[in-house]
Amino acid sequence: MKKKLIAATLLVALIISSCGSKDEHKEIVVNVKTDTVEVYGSGQSASFPGRIKAGDDINLSFRIAGPISSINVSAGNLVKKGQVLAQIDPRDYNTQLAATEAEYRQIKDNVDRVVKLYEKKGVTENEYYKAVYGLEQITAKYDAHKNALADTRLTAPYDGYVQKTYYSARETVGAGMPVVSMIGTSAMEVEINIPSNVYAKRDEIESFVCTSDIYPGKEYPLEMAGMNRKANLNELYTVYLNLITPKDYPPLTPGMNVKVEVKYKSTIEDRYLVPINALISGKTGSSVWVYNADNGTINKREITTDGINNRGCAIVLTGLKSGEIVVSAGASSLKEGQKVSPLKKQSATNTGGIL
Repeated sequence: MKKKLIAATLLVALIISSCGSKDEHKEIVVNVKTDTVEVYGSGQSASFPGRIKAGDDINLSFRIAGPISSINVSAGNLVKKGQVLAQIDPRDYNTQLAATEAEYRQIKDNVDRVVKLYEKKGVTENEYYKAVYGLEQITAKYDAHKNALADTRLTAPYDGYVQKTYYSARETVGAGMPVVSMIGTSAMEVEINIPSNVYAKRDEIESFVCTSDIYPGKEYPLEMAGMNRKANLNELYTVYLNLITPKDYPPLTPGMNVKVEVKYKSTIEDRYLVPINALISGKTGSSVWVYNADNGTINKREITTDGINNRGCAIVLTGLKSGEIVVSAGASSLKEGQKVSPLKKQSATNTGGIL
């Protein structure tokens, strides 16, 4: 009886061992998420919030001091170039100019007489140069007082709108103190702040456009006017753009919020994009699992990268070609030559994968 029990036990163990061996040799096909390698720059773009600003936005002031006789505009007024916005009482400046003009005429008459005498050698060279120098001095003074009288009028330097007035009539203003604030109507600007990865690829930018929720479907072209070469405290670089308003487009005005789209050049040779999760870090650098659709297996491929784009994808310089398929999730748990099955991509219209 004991011998029969031992024999039965050995038989069961042999059967279990045999089954286990079959299970060990059975190849497991793993479902993996995959993505297709795409050309870097092909249809790539990035969007940033922006704000419309007046290209001409200044505070106007008198070059001279004095009591204001009139403020001719109010906030919101449309003004034309050369229009008088405010005036200082010119009384004292008229008196000053009249006195200087009389002095100028007297000295000029005297110099004319000295010049004639000098030509006839009737005066010395020293007397001649002294008279000429005196005329130059009074001429400069005369011109300065004429300018001072002209400066009693504050005029608009361009067409635009008055934003604010800082003084009223009968108040005394000092030279250089802001009196009227105005913005121009001819030039508008947009400012955006871009991160360092976009700044690093600034030479690959093809164009800028902006859109406003107020006017859906309308793209306004932008021209780059400048870019800060130093990041601000938020590690962002400010880009200055000139707004171009197409014919028959409604104008965008200062203060409006817009979305600025940065468009990259259509092709950038020998550079490709793969999801950052596809990368496998190793001692010799980065690699990815490349899927072979013919036999359903994967092979590790070493690559070289050049940073990350604004979408969070790795930029690949060597090791891949456009159209190849790479494993984009769970790459670290796979092995060379393993059979895998790519997961089907869910359609944008098949929410939840029901269909």
